Amino acid sequence: MAAGSECRSPPVRRRTLVLWLCSALCSTAAAKGEMSHVHSTLSISAPHLFFTCPEGATVKLVCAQRGAALHPTDVLKRSWLFTPHSDQHCSGREGPRHTTFGGHHHGNHSTPPELHFGFSEQNFWVILQNLTRADQGRYCCLVLDVQMINKHPTLVQKPHSHIVLHVTPRRNGSQDCTVWDPTPSGGTVPVALAIAACILALLSLPLILVLVYKQRENTHSSRRAQELVRMDSEAHGHENPVFLGGSPQIKTRTVSQIMARQSSETGRHLLSEPGTPLSPPAHGDMVFFPIEDTIPESPDFLQV
Repeated sequence: MAAGSECRSPPVRRRTLVLWLCSALCSTAAAKGEMSHVHSTLSISAPHLFFTCPEGATVKLVCAQRGAALHPTDVLKRSWLFTPHSDQHCSGREGPRHTTFGGHHHGNHSTPPELHFGFSEQNFWVILQNLTRADQGRYCCLVLDVQMINKHPTLVQKPHSHIVLHVTPRRNGSQDCTVWDPTPSGGTVPVALAIAACILALLSLPLILVLVYKQRENTHSSRRAQELVRMDSEAHGHENPVFLGGSPQIKTRTVSQIMARQSSETGRHLLSEPGTPLSPPAHGDMVFFPIEDTIPESPDFLQV
């Protein structure tokens, strides 16, 4: 019993661990989905993520707004932040061309003459004229969903996105900007397939462990049965070639042993056993018995 419990414990522990992991993953995914469903009603995206413009050109950076405020009485404030480091997130209150965060939404006219902000129902943008190398960097667009509680503003949502601007040396000819985007959305298909494969592997792992456990149990039972058969054969003195090995020996017998009286299937004796009186002859015939010598093997008997 102890050995059986030791064999059963590892698969049970593995199945318990796998089920716990699956439950944790499902709970996390459900929690994230619930939070996004309850708390996120706004989304911000950039139609184009990367711009390359020569010095002196004019560029219009646009972000798209989708959704609505969390509460009908909330106030939405659109704004832009800037950092000269393209690989870093926007932080602080610095806006494009040294403007201050919050001082340029809704088209405030205190901005520099070559910097313009604007918005529509679904988009908002910033226009930079006469670009210089100082304008190169990351531009972050964000919308603030502010709820007024007893005349005190409370931020409830802050969706955001970003655009990277690269400024090249001035060139003769066209001053147009070029736009390029990263790998299209089709590149997410392999990632989705990999995630699906991992989920299927996690779900099928308990079944695989059960099959392996049953196979080991069947193998153990088969070996136990063979051991019992071998022990039973040894107890009765039977030679079993399967366990003892070798082939059985053929024993030679003499003529008298062959002609010796044996028991038939009906229980009647055919000939007398050695050392017992002979059966009376039938109809007065004489019975002759050969001498107890072995029959020589003549070469003529072996030829066909």
